[in-house]
Amino acid sequence: MKRGRKNTEANSSSSEETTEKEPKRHKVIDKKTVVVQSPDWANLLQDIILQVFQYLPLLDRAHASQVCRSWNQVFHMPDLWRCFEFELNQPATSYLRATHPELIKQIIKKHSNHLQYVSFKVVDSSKESAEAACDILSQLVNCSLKTLGLISTARPSFMDLPKSHFISALTVVFVNSKSLSSLKIDDTPVDDPSLKVLVANNSDTLKLLKMSSCPHVSPAGILCVADQCHGLRELALNYHLLSDELLLALSSEKHVRLEHLRIDVVSENPGQTQFHTIQKSSWDAFIKHSPKVNLVMYFFLYEEEFDPFFRYEIPVTHLYFGRSVSKDVLGRVGMTCPRLVELVVCANGLRPLDEELIRIAERCKYLSAVGLGECEVSCSAFVEFVKMCGGRLSQLSIMEEVLIPDQKYSLEQIHWEVSKHLGRVWFPDMMPTW
Repeated sequence: MKRGRKNTEANSSSSEETTEKEPKRHKVIDKKTVVVQSPDWANLLQDIILQVFQYLPLLDRAHASQVCRSWNQVFHMPDLWRCFEFELNQPATSYLRATHPELIKQIIKKHSNHLQYVSFKVVDSSKESAEAACDILSQLVNCSLKTLGLISTARPSFMDLPKSHFISALTVVFVNSKSLSSLKIDDTPVDDPSLKVLVANNSDTLKLLKMSSCPHVSPAGILCVADQCHGLRELALNYHLLSDELLLALSSEKHVRLEHLRIDVVSENPGQTQFHTIQKSSWDAFIKHSPKVNLVMYFFLYEEEFDPFFRYEIPVTHLYFGRSVSKDVLGRVGMTCPRLVELVVCANGLRPLDEELIRIAERCKYLSAVGLGECEVSCSAFVEFVKMCGGRLSQLSIMEEVLIPDQKYSLEQIHWEVSKHLGRVWFPDMMPTW
């Protein structure tokens, strides 16, 4: 017992000595160290929280708003609701998560007047999802949108709706949004009268209009837009809406210079679609007014339907052939498209395109991007093509199956020769990249 008591006393005395010495040691350390306190997240500046919230998915943002009162206040700040994408689908037809219906109600109730940049993404082909988008549109009576996009990743979607229901919902936005600058309504039943409502309320601000595959719009309807919306800079439409009158309207002195014109030339049934011809004088007037315009043309035609095209010089800059195209048509491209910058040929057949590629290299001095799919080109002709184009070919996507070995070059040799003329390492593609 005495020995234990002595040990206890010794321990207590040593601990007291340690306690006395400890502050002295801490004083030395405190001069060299900084005490780090745990952050007070609730008192972060709201501007910082706002920046963080803008990068969060909507559901995570909603969960974060429940952390404290300050974060909840940021969640409801107008700046956070200027840009919003409604994602709509039916659980039975899509595994993707949709914007929750209750959240949509809260957005319309509390934030509809803050919305400015809105898109609707329908990720399935159900009529119910498209109807949900129209129901939301019809409730946006207190907002003034600047951009609106209706995106349907699976067709037909909006085209399944009754035309009157869709037009009624879209007109609500056209009437209430007095400063609409960008409108993307591809694959929708929009019609001429609704475009007139658009022009009547937004003619001074509209700069971008994309409306490919809108069968209820006539050439007169799109002409009305071009006549009144003099600030229009980007336009995308189907070829059946293109006319000499439209090009001349876009070339008037009142109209700003167009920056981008996309034309989809599509045929669903071979031989059943008649394609008109645009006069060369109309193209000349158009390019004189907008000399730097990007004219993009997508062709989805059958071989026998190309007769009206590439008969004289046209100012196309980007050319895509989504179906098989004949040697004759590609030969005409080399003769009639001097402004060509990009050329993509998905298929051609079994006849080599040697002469056609050489002609394109000779005539198209601005060509900088080429993609060839199910075609055939001899290795020698391909090397000559690259040699003529030189380093300006910033993108060269050629399937390995396209190249035919000959007496001069094998497949093993060609990548070295092409790399030499391009000034960088190049290999054929194993699969299409466009």
